[in-house]
Amino acid sequence: MTTQKQVKVTLVRSPIGTPESHRATVRGLGLRRIRSTKVLVDTPEVRGMIRKVAYLVSVSEA
Repeated sequence: MTTQKQVKVTLVRSPIGTPESHRATVRGLGLRRIRSTKVLVDTPEVRGMIRKVAYLVSVSEA
């Protein structure tokens, strides 16, 4: 059994007024409301999504 690294992503700003692709990325991360949090597996795909909307989210190690 291998332990995968995880990151905790929290939506801290509203995606209203942002480009549609950024709103779709926030939804793809599983975030709905401000202060909603998801624990995700730390993969290159997830890191790319986080980087795209970095101004909307807060990230910490889980």
